Amino acid sequence: MEEVAVLIVIFGTFFGIFYLFFSTRNKERLALIEKGADASIFNLGQRQKGSSSFAKVFILNVALLAMGIGLGVLLALIITSYTTLEDEEAIYPAMIFMCAGAALFVGFNMTKKLDKE
Repeated sequence: MEEVAVLIVIFGTFFGIFYLFFSTRNKERLALIEKGADASIFNLGQRQKGSSSFAKVFILNVALLAMGIGLGVLLALIITSYTTLEDEEAIYPAMIFMCAGAALFVGFNMTKKLDKE
């Protein structure tokens, strides 16, 4: 019985998220049309000048995140091997999150450079 309740909650959550997304988007579009906005802003296929494609930005950030996680594990291994720290278990998550955050920050700056080009 508990499994059924969990599934109902999960599917209800997904339904709620999609319903709110599409109903809000529809209301926003109707409000813009009532104010006389140009309908071309709803075309998703057209890129604005100076904006990078989503695929480039996504692949760049995922690649940098993966490299950051790998670097974090490597640095944690080096630190635990060559030092005598009391709490070795805390080093791995700390280094992984620090290097992953640094990699995402680098990706953000690289994305800004792509947008300028």
